Amino acid sequence: MAIHLVHVRRAPREGTTIEPRDERRLAELAKAGDEDAFAELVRGRTDSVVAFLRRMLGNTEDARDVAQLTFLRVWENLPRYDPTFAFSTWLFRIAGNLAIDALRARGTRARTLAESFRVVRGGLLATEPEAPLRLSQEEIRRVFDACATVLSEKQRIVFVLRELEEKESREVAEIVGCRESTVRNHLFQARRLLREELRRRFPEYAPAARPGAGEARA
Repeated sequence: MAIHLVHVRRAPREGTTIEPRDERRLAELAKAGDEDAFAELVRGRTDSVVAFLRRMLGNTEDARDVAQLTFLRVWENLPRYDPTFAFSTWLFRIAGNLAIDALRARGTRARTLAESFRVVRGGLLATEPEAPLRLSQEEIRRVFDACATVLSEKQRIVFVLRELEEKESREVAEIVGCRESTVRNHLFQARRLLREELRRRFPEYAPAARPGAGEARA
């Protein structure tokens, strides 16, 4: 299957997306042994899987390596895929589990780099509207790389999926394999821990403490 996984190493292709219905059909064909259908799935999902893993692992090279392993595991386990569920949910569950394994093997609990400025919009690095703080993307990476050490593996994957990947709580629960209430709890704790760590280590960037702020979206 290495011939199909080579797509992970190529540069991103513009507009390579697959509609969920088509993706499920391709997954069913791949499950029946159609390697061309599987190659199409790899092409359609490589960018999103690598982006997710980069946020989990902290660098592109590790993300690509784990993405390769992810698609290999998907191919090996296609006979177990239940087409009544979204293929993307199953795919991200495998990718997430492999990312956690990689983090544990690396001997660190957090190498998460928030490459998206959506986190700033979410309030974790927010400042008062009348005094906007201008931060470079590299500075945001540095701050989050430092602060994310306080998160457990489950808190990290929930935070990345919900806040950075902007997936709904229901889908996050399916990917992680838990209840939506557990997702909300992990997300609540992750936001709280990140804010506390931000205030402790980088008080100049921390938003003013507001009871209950930032917890509404779950």
